[in-house]
Amino acid sequence: MSDEHKCPQCGCEHIYQDGELWVCPECAHEWNEFSAGAADAEAGGSGVIHDANGNVLADGDTITVTKDLKVKGSSLVVKSGTKVKNIKLVDGTDGHNIACKISGIGAMNLKSEFVKKS
Repeated sequence: MSDEHKCPQCGCEHIYQDGELWVCPECAHEWNEFSAGAADAEAGGSGVIHDANGNVLADGDTITVTKDLKVKGSSLVVKSGTKVKNIKLVDGTDGHNIACKISGIGAMNLKSEFVKKS
């Protein structure tokens, strides 16, 4: 079986499709085919960063957060629907590839899988 039909997180071959998402029953990881390809492309060093919908992001774009995100080390939460202007793309080794300033919270890094281009 090819790598396309394995979980990108744990490598399990027993994945199944649920609507547009693929689901791994072993680690509960969910992904769509495009985002898995984008993650592989980033790992390969292409430098192209995509949002949750597959749109290509660039420095200076405005994005919208698609999921409530807890701020590590704080009781603050970045609410779903929060607009963030003037982002900067960075090469984050921990998966956080967007540097930005959020009003009321300050400077932080986000993962592109939790944002969409506005």
